[in-house]
Parts: sequence; structure tokens; C-alpha cells
Amino acid sequence: MEKLDAICMQLISIGEGLKNLDKITNNALLYRYPQIEWKKVKGMRDIISHHYFDLDVEAIYEVCKNHIDVLALTVEKIIKDL
Repeated sequence: MEKLDAICMQLISIGEGLKNLDKITNNALLYRYPQIEWKKVKGMRDIISHHYFDLDVEAIYEVCKNHIDVLALTVEKIIKDL
């Protein structure tokens, strides 16, 4: 449970950061990187934050296993491009 909690907190932080980035760039930055489904990334933050007791642990695992690496590479590319 500690690992799940820690992972969820990190996913909340990622989602919140991306929401803020999208806001301060007037939605003009993230759309240039269509390899990521940004709405889903930001939405995961909302689901974890507001529906924590209804979390699908398998879905969290699947996201971590199959999507975090691509997200990290894309964020690194955004930073490099800026």
C-alpha cells in the first residue's frame, strides 16, 4: 500500500504540473507533442485525487508499466525544445 500511495502521489504531481504548464502556455505547448494523450494524463490526476477509494490498481500498474517511459522522454524533449 505504501508503494501504491507513493506512486499515486507522483502521478498526481505529474498531472498537476502538466495542468499548470498547459494553463500558463494557453494550451499552446502540449498539443505539439501528440504522442501523449495529455487529456488522459491530466485526467488521471483528477481520478486519483477525487476518487482515491475507487482506484483500479491494475490500471495504475498498466500506466506505470506501459506509459511512464514515453511520458518521461516526451517531457525531456519539451524541456530540450524550450
